[in-house]
Amino acid sequence: MEIGVVNILKNNGSCFEHVSQFGLKTCQLIGWNPELCTTEIADNVLRESEKHGVRICAMWGWVAGPGKWNFTEGPVTLGLVPEAYREERVGTLKNWADFAKRIGAPALVTHCGFIPENMTDPNYDGVVDAIREVAQYCDDLGLGFWFETGQETPVVLLRTIERVGTPNLGINLDPANLILYGKGNPIDALDVIGSYVRNVHVKDGFYPTNGDLLGKETLVGTGKVNFPALLAKLRSIGYDGELIIEREISGEEQARDIRATIDNLNKWLA
Repeated sequence: MEIGVVNILKNNGSCFEHVSQFGLKTCQLIGWNPELCTTEIADNVLRESEKHGVRICAMWGWVAGPGKWNFTEGPVTLGLVPEAYREERVGTLKNWADFAKRIGAPALVTHCGFIPENMTDPNYDGVVDAIREVAQYCDDLGLGFWFETGQETPVVLLRTIERVGTPNLGINLDPANLILYGKGNPIDALDVIGSYVRNVHVKDGFYPTNGDLLGKETLVGTGKVNFPALLAKLRSIGYDGELIIEREISGEEQARDIRATIDNLNKWLA
């Protein structure tokens, strides 16, 4: 398992210095701004990744419009679930798939939103159809389409993968998100979705203690994710992909925490 880091796509010529400063050679490229999804920026990404010797293991793409990371507004603003934004967001994700193809990334990753737990929800079939449209577009390009864990329980992800039905589906396991959203224990979740895990975020956090707000993210190794046990279970099911460190703060504290996480991962993997 190779250690990498989340790397934010920017419209400048130094977008891989964040990776190389830690002595790492792989990243998951995160595109928060759909306006950066252009051929010119993709070509610059290719030049810069070659210059810094960094491999992009997946392209994470986000969509335009509102997005609230909480339990009150999240269900009606995030991902492909809100019908009002769905058509536009399907188009945006197809653009990110074209971007991923151009930069040589093997897959597109995103949050699909609060996919309904109840299959009889009148919104459920429309969400599945939208995901299928994006996934099929990716498959036609030779790309994977991977769900990042977060707003859904593991069984909802499994059920959705089964119903979407394209052969290129996978999961970007974010163990902290399962905890932050109160959706499950990441180690136990592997019993349900382990065979679909294609990428892993190394992130930690605590369960929610307020019914409206997510739990708190924290330095890896200080939250509720038991990383030695998680890594052992990933190995036991044959996972040998990347471990992508994500620390959702900025500045020197973020850099310090990433370095500490690299050291810990090397110990846990030894």
